[in-house]
Amino acid sequence: MIGIARRILDSMLCHVPRLTHEILCTLMAEVCAILNSRPLAAVSTDLDSPTVLSPATILTQKTGQRVEPFQHFGVKDMIKSQWRQVQVLADQFWTQWKERYLTTLQARQKWNSERPSLKEGDVVLMKDTDAPRIQWPLGVVQQCFESEDGRIRKVSLRVIKHEKPVLYTRPVSELIYLFSV
Repeated sequence: MIGIARRILDSMLCHVPRLTHEILCTLMAEVCAILNSRPLAAVSTDLDSPTVLSPATILTQKTGQRVEPFQHFGVKDMIKSQWRQVQVLADQFWTQWKERYLTTLQARQKWNSERPSLKEGDVVLMKDTDAPRIQWPLGVVQQCFESEDGRIRKVSLRVIKHEKPVLYTRPVSELIYLFSV
């Protein structure tokens, strides 16, 4: 994880001209929050509200922290204020981190052996490009759809969004298996 974060920061910061000490310290605090928000293991087996353990949970000993979505700033906002510059850099780090971290969770090996498919009741992590920073959308598989070859290619899952359950249909390639209940 440290190597991935370091490579992302190296590629980002070599193109940023002026970084003050305050900007760099604030950016590193944002990076630490992003790294510590990643899911590690299951905490509860409750299908209504699945929760996972993260490094932030271990550090703060709090679960289910609500984080309000951050306002989206563009690259043009970087020159307006130092805080906006940090938010733009943190958003850039988040998009690259999420992409690289999720690929480490979803390792693709050659199909030498049969692997179990997703089934109803499995808790999965969704690859959601619109998810706000530091939020990892969890879903519970409600229904599995088989393809013509008998493999599970698509599932229907329930996600809690804005404190209401929402049903999504997603391909299995867009989901990362976390645990079974």
